[in-house]
Formats: sequence, structure tokens, C-alpha cells
Amino acid sequence: MAKGMTRSGTRYVCQSCGAMAPKWAGRCETCGEWNTITEEAIEARPGAGGKALPAGRKIAFVGLEGASAPPPRMVTGIAELDRVLGGGFVPASAVLVGGDPGIGKSTLLLQATAAMARAGRRVIYISGEESVDQVRLRARRLGLTDARMELAAAINLREIVASLEAAPDAALVVIDSIQTMWMDTIESAPGTVSQVRACSFELIRAAKAKSFAVVLVGHVTKEGALAGPRVLEHMVDAVLYFEGDRGHQFRILRGTKNRFGATDEIGVFEMTDAGLSEVANPSALFLAERRGNISGSAVFAGLEGTRPVLVEVQALLSPNPGGSPRRSVIGWDSGRLSMLLAVLETRCGLRLNANDVYLNIAGGLRVSEPAADLAVAAALISAVTDTPTSAGAVYFGEVGLSGEIRQVAQAEARLKEASKLGFDAACLPRRVARGSGRLAAPDGLRLEEIGHLADLVARFVPESAKT
Repeated sequence: MAKGMTRSGTRYVCQSCGAMAPKWAGRCETCGEWNTITEEAIEARPGAGGKALPAGRKIAFVGLEGASAPPPRMVTGIAELDRVLGGGFVPASAVLVGGDPGIGKSTLLLQATAAMARAGRRVIYISGEESVDQVRLRARRLGLTDARMELAAAINLREIVASLEAAPDAALVVIDSIQTMWMDTIESAPGTVSQVRACSFELIRAAKAKSFAVVLVGHVTKEGALAGPRVLEHMVDAVLYFEGDRGHQFRILRGTKNRFGATDEIGVFEMTDAGLSEVANPSALFLAERRGNISGSAVFAGLEGTRPVLVEVQALLSPNPGGSPRRSVIGWDSGRLSMLLAVLETRCGLRLNANDVYLNIAGGLRVSEPAADLAVAAALISAVTDTPTSAGAVYFGEVGLSGEIRQVAQAEARLKEASKLGFDAACLPRRVARGSGRLAAPDGLRLEEIGHLADLVARFVPESAKT
């Protein structure tokens, strides 16, 4: 073997997390997954083995000050998608879109590319999972056949990159999906860690060189995380997750990383027979079927990114004759539910340990912010006392372990959204409402200050229900 060449051989790589192991094993020691370690070939590489790198040309360094304009945006025409992207696609950027199978990733991207093609931009859609005829069939069902977009069905990355480099006027390229791409210089199957990493690097390099935006569709694991190497999420400029339950018509597009805009922004869509339609006012849709005269229901004034969203929190308590009581949660953190139940029992004197507790965020939306504590507590108190909450009230506030109600961010935006939808009262932390007059309530909205969770319990619970 010539000097400066590394030996060819094999290595064992976990296809879930990308960790390397010295030998094959049934379980990956890094991520704990079973039957994910596969053998991959290592090709000899010139210039390695301790040999010094050849001298390269010097690079120029510049300061932070500069007169360069901010990166331009390519608006798709789908307002909810543009909101999550921060105003549209940025040229020479890479976006990774993940989601469960059948959730609507390909449908959304096909609608977005068709809208941009109708606006006069050159867009290219490359599918590695469907034939061209299958993509055309879906486009016909969605009414997009008049869009002048370019389709291809290919998985050979060498051919794809060569074709993209020969299309200098391309504005947007969609790769559906990155797990189907195959580079012939790597001796492993499509979808493996080495193939996904190498194919993504080549596509992103081509996008940076030719100044087109590239969208990579990624598969997800059974836990909901993006499949493939974690480095893929670091390579791209934005990571979007398409969430939703196929039993619900709502779909949530959530941004978790964005180098050109805000993170934790959401776009709301409704799945229909004609594809995905935008939901401009998700609060009204989430509350459309709400009944305000039943116990165990409270409206939470939440915040998703920069958008205030009102959702219904539902709680149901049923007697447990014996054994360990059940705690079932959909759309919220089960750990915070356990904490709230403990605070209600210890600090407020409610008897809850003999009941099964079921909690649900109506509409299929997942809520993660601690500001939902007060709404969940109101729903639980309403359920245990069989007393409905006020139909015109919203709740938001964080609950501490001692039962105190803590402040939350952007209270003004939450109150404006509640007022816009016709609510007449807001139950919120006391210190926010008394913040030296800085919080102005919208006209017709009454602020009800809550300093401790016991104050809320006193509005519902008769003395006979306390311990």
C-alpha cells in the first residue's frame, strides 16, 4: 500500500444515532436501540495516515460591520409556511422537513412548489419514493396540474447533482426523501448513516454554490425524532416538523431551528379532500366545538412562537376502587400533571389520590409551555367539584411547588387574542395584573388576579370537598 493511504476495512455504525462500535452488537450502547448496528465498508483515502496537508491559499477575514443587505426571501404564497420559515425560503439555504408517514409532508411541499411555479420561479421536485406518474396523480387530485414545475424520479446522487448544476436558474429544489438517495462511491444501502450524511453534504454544497434553496424530506423514528445522523440537523439551516394525529384534521408545522428567523413558530393547516388548507385563525377553530356548560373544561390562552393560540383543556376524574390510580395525558407533559396533582392535594387540601385522572388538549395540539399550569388546574378543580368554569374566561399562569402563581411572558398578546374571540374575563397571575399599571386590559375584558392556587380552589370547592 502506498504511503499516505489508509487501510480499507469495515466498521460498525448504529443507523439510529450514528455511533460507531468496534464490533457488532445487538444493542447500541449510545442510544439503546436494538438491531440498529450494521457493517459498513471503509474506503481507502489518499492524504491520510499522518501525512501533512499541502499548503492552501489564504482566506480573507472581514469584520462584523458591512453594507450587505439581508438575505432575500422567496415567498411561497402559503402564509402559514412562510410564517414558520420567517418570511419565505432564503436562496442557498437548506431546510429539513420531518414528520410521521402519511402526515402530509409531500402534499405540503407539492402545494408550495406549485405555488412558486405559478409565480414564475423555476422549481424542481425530485422523488425517490414515487414515480413521476404517481406524483402527477397526486397533483391532479390537488388541482395543481397547471403549475409549470419540473419533476423527476431518481435516487442516484451523482446524476441529481450534475442535473442541478446544469440548471443555474433553479430557485427551489425538493428532495423527497433524503433516506432514498444513493451515492455510488459508498458501499452501503440507501438510508444508512454514511449515505444520508454524504448525500446531504453534496446537496447542500450544490445549493450553496448555485444559490438555490433545497428542501430535504426526512423520515422519523418511532419516537418521533428525525432518522439518520444527528449531524444532519446541524448541517441544514432550518428544521421543520410536521405534526398531527391522523384522527384529527389539524396539522401543525413547527420550526425547531431556523438560522434566518424565529424558532418555535407554528403554522396550522387543515387536511381536506383537496389537500392542505391554511387556518388563519386557529383559536376559533380549536374552540369551535367547545361546550361551556360542562365541568372539567377550561380555556388556555397559550403562545406558540409569536402567535397567541386559545385551546380547550379537558379533564376527567373517575373513581378508582383500588390499586394504583391511572394518569393519562394527551397533548401535555405528564410530569407537570403529577406535580399539579401533588400541589392541589398538599397545598390546597383536595382529595384526588383515589381517582383516575384523564387530561386532554382538544384539537390535537401539543402544549409545552408552563403557562398552561393554571388552565390545567382550573380544569382539574372543575372536574373534581363537578362545577363548570365560566364560559367566558381564559386562564394562564405558571404554578410553583408552594402553590404560588408565577408570571408568564407576553401577557398582552394573550389578552388581545381572548378579547378578539369574545371572552370577557382572564384569570392570570396577580403580580402581572398589578405591574404598576403596565398591563392594559382590552376593552370589555375583566382581569381576575390569582396569587395562590388556593384562591382558585376557593372559587369552586365547598368546604365538604376538602380534607
